[in-house]
Amino acid sequence: MSKNGLNGKSGRLDVRKTYKMLIGGAFVRSESGRALDVEAPGGKWLGHVCRASRKDFRNAVVAARKAAAGWASTTAYLKGQILYRAAEMMEGRSSSLCEVLQSVGHSSAAAKSEVSQSIDLLVYYAGWADKYLQIFGSVNPVSSPYFNFSVTEPMGVVAYVAGEKRPLFDLVSGIAPIVVGGNSVITLSTGRSAVAAMELGEVLATSDIPHGVINLLCGLREELVGQMSSHMDVNALVVQGGDEKEHAASREACALNLKRYFLKSQESKCDEDPYRIMDTVEIKTTWHPVGG
Repeated sequence: MSKNGLNGKSGRLDVRKTYKMLIGGAFVRSESGRALDVEAPGGKWLGHVCRASRKDFRNAVVAARKAAAGWASTTAYLKGQILYRAAEMMEGRSSSLCEVLQSVGHSSAAAKSEVSQSIDLLVYYAGWADKYLQIFGSVNPVSSPYFNFSVTEPMGVVAYVAGEKRPLFDLVSGIAPIVVGGNSVITLSTGRSAVAAMELGEVLATSDIPHGVINLLCGLREELVGQMSSHMDVNALVVQGGDEKEHAASREACALNLKRYFLKSQESKCDEDPYRIMDTVEIKTTWHPVGG
């Protein structure tokens, strides 16, 4: 690029990418106006991404709560179709996703592999959408004239802090089981992984996922994880990465407001696991008199 900002070959101005957060189906900048510098592993400056504030997180909670009831009542079959559609959109944008991963330090082969694994994982969980209820629900034997059923129910609003080791895959592997279970989710991506998250947001916004079901923030863990742990309208917190000090503080804050806390390993060898869906759902047992 020349000093005057013109592309040397065509004489056109370069159109620089602007990454925004996804909240309630809208692409927004941080209400604080702050931004984060993103650098490649070698120190090369890549650009700016929004730096979410606590107010941005609260706005995301409002959007997620508004979408939660409608998404929970969506039929299991339709949930699977919608997630499969999102995988289709990712497939169509695979080249741009690969380009983003390469810009933050992945080799070409590693980027293609991570994008393919992310798409495959989303298809995997889309297939479980109308099956896990049959596997984990039950009709229970009781010694009285009642029918006794146990069924899964979504918890509601789940916050997810994504790791940085595999920017795209870590994000998809956290989001997919949460939304398959009927929850809405607010994710926080940090560092170089934020670029992949914002690129994924552009894919999800053009799929059939209802607005507010998936909300993507980028910012600093030390600013927002504590808010995620203590917010009274968040029903569960899933965390990947971080240190023991952060984990201990999050567990304590979650215990104070009866929020479920789950630490997701970055070294997991099996992300294709229907039990990940169960991390953010509850079991409801119903008694019904026989012959009522």
